[in-house]
Amino acid sequence: MRDPYSILGVQRDAGSEEIKAAWRTQAKAVHPDHNQTDPDATARFAEIGQAYELLKDPKKRGLYDQARRAAENKKRDQTIMQQRDAARQAAERAKAAEKLMEELAKAQARNAQAGAETTAGSAKPETAEDMLERIFGADAKAKASSAEKQTETNGSNEHASTETAEQQSEKARSLRAASFFSALLRRIRGAPTAPEKAPDITAEATVSVVDLIEHKWITLNMPEDREVRFQLEPGMTDGHVVRLKGQGLKLPEAARGDLVVTLLASRDGPFLIRQFDIHTSLPISLADAVLGCEVPVQSPHGELRVAVPAWSGSDRAIRVEGKGLKDGNGGFGDFVVELRIVLLDSPDAKVMDLMRHMREGLYL
Repeated sequence: MRDPYSILGVQRDAGSEEIKAAWRTQAKAVHPDHNQTDPDATARFAEIGQAYELLKDPKKRGLYDQARRAAENKKRDQTIMQQRDAARQAAERAKAAEKLMEELAKAQARNAQAGAETTAGSAKPETAEDMLERIFGADAKAKASSAEKQTETNGSNEHASTETAEQQSEKARSLRAASFFSALLRRIRGAPTAPEKAPDITAEATVSVVDLIEHKWITLNMPEDREVRFQLEPGMTDGHVVRLKGQGLKLPEAARGDLVVTLLASRDGPFLIRQFDIHTSLPISLADAVLGCEVPVQSPHGELRVAVPAWSGSDRAIRVEGKGLKDGNGGFGDFVVELRIVLLDSPDAKVMDLMRHMREGLYL
């Protein structure tokens, strides 16, 4: 099951009454009887019920929160270990390649000396391709030639490729070995080699609604006692992935990798982000829900006044257009006010009497 807090649209520190109210709102909105044309309504209704069953029980909720924190810590530790393992493997490859380069350089020097000592009628000096074939076999020579041809044609075919993702993945695997021998070929010939890129680093950045609206600068603390800063831009929202070129892992004799940051919208405030819309909840009394009213609502842009139509239930959402996040295409999302009907703190005899008469069909 997905995160039950996300399913119900509540914060992780929400109280039992808030969770119950959210469950009622969500269940009413997606009930199969009200969404007969939606084939997924039954599955979504069941998912909402499962989320509520988990969160309404303090013991189950505590065990889930504990397991979630443990999973997050494990994922973070695994990411760090993967990064360290990738760095170690890259360093070992670089060391092995350097040793191999030394041997090839010696072989090239011997080849050059032998070529200088040959007479006009003697055999020609060994070429770079022949040297690869002698050391690694004929397959290495073929792969090096193939990689060179592929490099020459990549520029013209980059935008015209119609290959599927699986075909492209297979081609990438077959070219990795070829690129290694091609790099050796360039090294033997004296051509400069492009440095291998170090692995990327993934990170998460928690941002607030105000951060996204005001396009603030975000600072990340990196393992190497350095800070990486980047500015939020229009079109960024919850779940957006930012790639910072050259800000990732650094290895000897390799181009620095990238830093890949996933933006996570904070759930600590009164606002939630869905795509480019900003959502908030508005508690109203039963009388205001039945008769309608005009009330002030706090938004990230300041106080707004919204009109609640008469006979509005908890499944009603009022949209204020253009008061959401910038979508990156010159437009804006909306500010969405979700109504929640709340009763008075203590029972009201008149209201209870009226409801009793309505339920039993007795009208005064």
